Amino acid sequence: MNTLAAVARGSRPADLVIRGARVANVFTLEYEEVDVAVCGDRIAGVGRGYEGHRVLDAAGAVLVPGLIDGHVHIESSLMAPAAFADAVVVHGTTTVMADPHEIANALGLPGVRYMYLASRGLAVDVFLGAPSCVPASRFETPRDELDMMAVREMLQEGWCTHLGELMNYPALIEGDPDVWGRVVAAGDVVLTGHAPGVSGKDLNAYLTSGVSSDHECVGLDEAREKLRRGMWVMMREGASFPNLRTLLPLVKENPFLATRCMVVTDDATARYIRDTGHMDAKLRIMIEEGVDPLVALRLTTLSPADYFRLWDRGAIAPGRRADLVLVDDLASFNVKHVWKDGCAVVQDGVAVKGAQARSIPLPHAAQTTSLTEEQLRVPAEGETMNVIEMRPGEIITGSRRMPPLVSEGNAVPDPSRDLAKIVVLERHHGTGRFAVGFVTGFGMQRGAIASSVAHDAHNFVTVGMDDRSIATALKCLCETGGGLVLAEGGSVRGSLPLPIGGLMTHLDAESVARALEDLERGAEQLGVQLPHPFMALSFLCLSVVPNLRITDQGYVDIMRGGVQPLFPEGGRAPQQGDATAVPNSIS
Repeated sequence: MNTLAAVARGSRPADLVIRGARVANVFTLEYEEVDVAVCGDRIAGVGRGYEGHRVLDAAGAVLVPGLIDGHVHIESSLMAPAAFADAVVVHGTTTVMADPHEIANALGLPGVRYMYLASRGLAVDVFLGAPSCVPASRFETPRDELDMMAVREMLQEGWCTHLGELMNYPALIEGDPDVWGRVVAAGDVVLTGHAPGVSGKDLNAYLTSGVSSDHECVGLDEAREKLRRGMWVMMREGASFPNLRTLLPLVKENPFLATRCMVVTDDATARYIRDTGHMDAKLRIMIEEGVDPLVALRLTTLSPADYFRLWDRGAIAPGRRADLVLVDDLASFNVKHVWKDGCAVVQDGVAVKGAQARSIPLPHAAQTTSLTEEQLRVPAEGETMNVIEMRPGEIITGSRRMPPLVSEGNAVPDPSRDLAKIVVLERHHGTGRFAVGFVTGFGMQRGAIASSVAHDAHNFVTVGMDDRSIATALKCLCETGGGLVLAEGGSVRGSLPLPIGGLMTHLDAESVARALEDLERGAEQLGVQLPHPFMALSFLCLSVVPNLRITDQGYVDIMRGGVQPLFPEGGRAPQQGDATAVPNSIS
């Protein structure tokens, strides 16, 4: 007789019986006073009277399915997959749907292969989405372009299970054959989306592609329209873009919509995960805001499992994977034990020894360029400048017209008006191409911060209040090959090297969190007022999100057709020229 069926019938003892817990049923949204019998990596039975080789008395606790993050970029945590898994499993997460388009932009197909291999054998299942927009638009410069054949290869090789977020929505709406070719190449897998502010007939056109979800909703009207047109709404709660509270009335007013919504992270740093949590933090927010606890649980378990066709998880039921979390109660979600495929991976709130990071070869980066202070100068060529306007807590930026502060004929930063200079330097091909613009919203008074994490092409980006600090920060990035940098004048005040494609480190979660905490504290001393300044900086290069952005090709406004000038009157684009290539030590 099949062993699993025998255990389910009660004719053979289970490997593990969890007895006495209140079992959260996300099918019927009720608690059951039953035992759960585990056989191997599966749940064999849910009921009473089971015996097992091991019995855990869980009286007074609540047993829930392992939590699922329906959309996350592991690279944004700055951790390699092994360290990321160790960081989130203690919060009850057992499955993540990860989009590796960050490393795909930085390292091409070898980067996606790296993420696949590095994600095997962890305490958390990692399912990758095939990056669908590398580059995100023609205004960005990644290492390689991943066309429809690359999408097909990633899926056929088994590295990826679904199509990653289709970010170039303007091209899809306009019928661009290259973008549509990637959709066709994906076949019948789940197609995930990215459509900030898209509505009306444009939304209809977008949905004809078969894309079926969106995590970019920032308002209720937008989310309701997308639900009405058949989309799944991913309610995002990440480090820089906390949209969950705004969108929760959807399921508070109509709990049925929990069957068409889920809660996701998108981007979270190691420090954010350590201090705030992962999917457990989102559960606490929902319950605090008045969402029924079992509805909140469904949004982080069964709903994402249903959407991604993961029929083997997301609920506590016979035949499903034994991905189980024991907590004190849903409101506090204090994790006591976690089982992954029936094996204990967290005991008494502490992770069992995690998997070791694997040594996986990565391609060498191209020689990158260095800039001088003179090259960074911007001659004032108009009465006003186009300026990127940061909006705290939102991924969408504004575009402002501001008169420049002029010194010796050059437009310079102005701390009195919170006006900083921003520079993007191409790093993948050694072209020396760079662009200079201005941004408001950081609150910076002096110095510079810089990063090789710059969505989505991940060229070098820096924002600062003087050219010397900016040049110092960029020089550090060029010499190390990538990382986060804090500079003032001619000195580097702090850095976190990111040797894996300029995006991740092999350090453990606590070490990464402490390093980031030190850098963010240093940024505060420079006057920066944003809570997560390096993550906020990284999104200013993302050309497919409204409104004004900057890439190595200059200012870009996707809603206005593309490249925009720095000085509207003079028509001058924020492009300063090319630099001389110098060796890059990254490998």
